[in-house]
Amino acid sequence: MPLTKLTSAYGAFQARVLEARLRSEGFDVQLRGALDGPYALTVGELARVDVYVPVGQVHDASLVLLADEADAALEPSRTAAPSWPLWVVLAAIVMCGLAPVVRLALGG
Repeated sequence: MPLTKLTSAYGAFQARVLEARLRSEGFDVQLRGALDGPYALTVGELARVDVYVPVGQVHDASLVLLADEADAALEPSRTAAPSWPLWVVLAAIVMCGLAPVVRLALGG
């Protein structure tokens, strides 16, 4: 069956992840491009790897990729705000609340 280009990935790692994801869904996948060369390029056109699937599987494979993108967009951000400001504020509140108790205990 003839193959058609589904998408492109930039870097062998990303291409292998796409390949594994599509194969897990039962698609026949072929990668073409900068895969196992001596130079591990990860940016630009020199790092491009094209992902091919049979013509009859293009629509369904596209839906799998679209569903993955939608899931990633709805997933909570992994770059949460740092929690240290909250701890500093809580420590300040506790210290202010304990100050009168410590003063009384020390006879002041």
